[in-house]
Amino acid sequence: MGLSGLVSAAESIDLRILTWPGYADPDVVAKFEARYQVKLKVSYITNDDDMWQRMQANQAADYDVFAVNTAELQRYIDQQLALPITPENIPNLAQQLPRFKPLSTIPGIVREQKLYAIPYTYSEMGLIYNLNYFVEPPRSWRVLWDPQYQAKILAYNGSAHNFSLAALYNGLSNPFQLEPQQFAEASQSLVALRRNILTFYKSPEQAQDLFLQEDVALLFANYGTQQLKMLLDSGAAVGYTIPEEGALAWLDCWAIAKGVRNKSLAEKWINYSLESWVSQQLTLRQGLANTIVPAAHSLAEDKIIWLQQVEDQQLRSQYWQKIISGKQIAKVPPL
Repeated sequence: MGLSGLVSAAESIDLRILTWPGYADPDVVAKFEARYQVKLKVSYITNDDDMWQRMQANQAADYDVFAVNTAELQRYIDQQLALPITPENIPNLAQQLPRFKPLSTIPGIVREQKLYAIPYTYSEMGLIYNLNYFVEPPRSWRVLWDPQYQAKILAYNGSAHNFSLAALYNGLSNPFQLEPQQFAEASQSLVALRRNILTFYKSPEQAQDLFLQEDVALLFANYGTQQLKMLLDSGAAVGYTIPEEGALAWLDCWAIAKGVRNKSLAEKWINYSLESWVSQQLTLRQGLANTIVPAAHSLAEDKIIWLQQVEDQQLRSQYWQKIISGKQIAKVPPL
């Protein structure tokens, strides 16, 4: 293909989307293309670092719309890689569930009175419990520390989320910004938790295998209802609950890249994604909650704590490695 052919191929793409698998399936994309007589290109990422690298390259000029969680969004705004969205161009915002209204109450998506992201899908990190052990759902995260379930608990191998979980266990209202003494207390709580855990899993598939193969009473569901669906589909007798202290939750949103070529079309895509049938594909196919239809295993009164940037990710990682390896840790870290 000559140079003119390459230029022609590039110009034939009207909207370039960077997202996670399952967020823009081919059939959903095809219907959008047919409705607006346009051509889309969807690129997929598998982790936050991959998205950051792609968006940094060429100042996000290669993409129009991207899917990002609210905690990660901050660095895109800081580096001016995301542009404000005009909410009046997203009429389907009116269909969103009450917990997403007003948008200004969701940490991280509004800055200086400008809207930078539209909530699309989320997953709270709830508690999966074995019905053979529990007649009623456990009400508190404290159950993970209960010695009667020693070696019958699966937890996630992740530093940031586990320190935040320990902060909830310790009764803190802000689990993301820990003072030195609070950090030390959370560290000691995680040491105690480690002694109660059968093992720490790294993927939902690993957790599923362990749950089915071992005598497991409780599972900290880092992947939320997605893990619940996997276990139910495999025939496990399990329930799902949000403890009274609340559950950490990630919230993925659509954002507009600095390199957008047609902002109006980008906002049409975001609005289209909030149509009920589109959003429900996430739930039906991926087991993820959407922002339009109430999740089957969640209640409106469940306390959801949206993830935010933590005080020191590197320090959390450093201390977590010491905790899971059984090494002695300092009482008060140098925050």
